[in-house]
Amino acid sequence: MQNDLTKRLRTNDTVVFACSGGPDSMCLFHQLKELQKKIKITLICAHVNHKKRPESDEEFQFVKKYCEEQKVIFEGTEFNHYKKGNFEATAHQMRRDFFETIIKKYHANYFMTAHHGDDLTETILMRLTRGSTFLGYAGFQAIEKRENYTILRPLITMTKESIIDYNKKHNIPFVNDPTNEEDDYLRNRYRHHLLPILKKENKNIHLKFLKYQEKICQINEFLVKIMTNALTECVVNDNVLIDEFKGKDPLIQQMVLENYLYQIYQNDIVLIKEIHQKNILNLILSPKSTGLISLPQKKVGIKSYQTFRITTKSICDNYHKLLKNKSQIPNGYCLKKVENTNEKNNNVIRLNSEEIKLPLYVRTRKNGDKIASKNVLGHQKIKDIFINHKIPQEKRNSWPIVVDSNDNILWIPGLKKSKFDKEITEKYDIIYKYEICKEKNYVTKK
Repeated sequence: MQNDLTKRLRTNDTVVFACSGGPDSMCLFHQLKELQKKIKITLICAHVNHKKRPESDEEFQFVKKYCEEQKVIFEGTEFNHYKKGNFEATAHQMRRDFFETIIKKYHANYFMTAHHGDDLTETILMRLTRGSTFLGYAGFQAIEKRENYTILRPLITMTKESIIDYNKKHNIPFVNDPTNEEDDYLRNRYRHHLLPILKKENKNIHLKFLKYQEKICQINEFLVKIMTNALTECVVNDNVLIDEFKGKDPLIQQMVLENYLYQIYQNDIVLIKEIHQKNILNLILSPKSTGLISLPQKKVGIKSYQTFRITTKSICDNYHKLLKNKSQIPNGYCLKKVENTNEKNNNVIRLNSEEIKLPLYVRTRKNGDKIASKNVLGHQKIKDIFINHKIPQEKRNSWPIVVDSNDNILWIPGLKKSKFDKEITEKYDIIYKYEICKEKNYVTKK
């Protein structure tokens, strides 16, 4: 490890490294101190106390005291409160946020962790079992470039056994986490039961998995170049252009979708499961012109003719309210009663109060809604009218529909008028216009 780091690190580089006090991170600690004798580098030890075990406080003090003895800067933190849900995922994110803070604080060039070859083998096996992205099947990389620093995992060619031997040889102190011996966690079950079987077949199995990881990364790097070009063609203003998307190879489609989802979910991408990606692909590639699927974090995927996009679910509830002289609609428009107008389009309706039952109401659509359209025999489904006018799926549920007190549909503002609409030359005593509201607050409660 030191030979590799000697070639990479330069004088006055700053290195932040994660240290729990366990055998792996203390091995890394020692090797970095040995390296410091050859190259003038600054070391910062970052320790997290999750306060979940009785030994946690002792481990915190152990690492802090060792840093004082070794004249290494110590940065520690304690977490006492956690969000509800998956503790492992939450704790991982909290650690990552803390490490990012320390890296920025010291303007570090490198961040190092003590992940070793057995960790890599276990991670790959777990992801092969549970499913992952293509790059995810590579586990983790020895080197990861970030915007302002580089992540290094110098122990990736070592096994747990070789780390223990190294610690014994150099009399390196460390603490043991008793939970590592339990089978409560999935990783521990792989470590205790599956890994020993593989090592019986090949004691250097971790190096085979490392080769596998490197090959996956090489192929991914090549595919990313192709995917990047495809992404600029397929995704514009956060909308997936369906015709462009369909023209790509299925593998590139999958990669474009994964990248698109990551841009939306960022650190919460773990919430997106294989079934979500499958459902999105099925919707995009289906012959249906429109469609909607629910996604994590109260988001929805919406197909609207030639585009697909992910957005937050509408916060506007269904409404059904009395139509006044001026009524605001959640879509940003108003229904306004006027004395006179020469307009004849679908933004204006003229009604005879003797032919309908007052008062009038404005509401959102219901299942099975139909309108007796003007100059059309029979009734038309509201759903079909939306489709014919290519109204986006997400706008349909909040589109205003004007009805009388018998719930007869009189008007779909902007789209269609019923048989109750009157010409200028006919008898009428009510005129309503559909226009953009100047007011900023459009939210209407029931």
